[in-house]
Amino acid sequence: HTVTFFPEILTLPAGGSATFFCNISIENNSISEYSLNWYKKTNHSQAQKIAEISRNTLQTKTEKYLLTNHTPAFKIEILNLHQDDSGSYYCGLITFFEPNKVMESSRSHLVVTAAPEKTNATDEPKIEEDSPLDYIKAVLLGILLLAGVVVLLIFGYLTVTYGRGDNESLNGVSLQKEEKPPVVSVSTVDYGVLEFQCDQCTQVPLETVNQTEYATIVFSEEKPITPK
Repeated sequence: HTVTFFPEILTLPAGGSATFFCNISIENNSISEYSLNWYKKTNHSQAQKIAEISRNTLQTKTEKYLLTNHTPAFKIEILNLHQDDSGSYYCGLITFFEPNKVMESSRSHLVVTAAPEKTNATDEPKIEEDSPLDYIKAVLLGILLLAGVVVLLIFGYLTVTYGRGDNESLNGVSLQKEEKPPVVSVSTVDYGVLEFQCDQCTQVPLETVNQTEYATIVFSEEKPITPK
């Protein structure tokens, strides 16, 4: 018969649980009655029996240990670990009506470290109470930010669109102003005959009047001339 105990080493924080397995191998199921004892040993002190389970028991539980029968493997769970649970553990097969009544397994080591720091218990309910409100605030803030982004995009699009239209209209007006032909002042000369009435003037004999008077009048007029 052989008895094995595993895992060889466990390192766990305080407050959790540790699980060891004891596996027995019996040839041809020759043993009809047996039980398993579980032992703990610390430093150089004598081993101390901590739990026991028989072949026909499926499960047994104490305040500190939970034993489960999965023949040929038996499981032990060490509950609510403390640092003083550190030490060596092993199991012993107790057979009845056999010459070798006790067969022990190899030793496995359990190291229990300090428990991780926890937040203040009084603060946890506040966090749980505030968490729905914080979630709603976060959702509302996200919606407001999204709406602001949409408004900015629309405003930017309208600004670019109308700005481009104004620039095109201004460019059209400037082009029209540039295309207007320049105004050039041109002087024209017209000729005509002026007649003067001399009813009140001194009568002169007709035969002596043989002179014609001419007058030139220049009128300034602005006429558009398209340069070629």
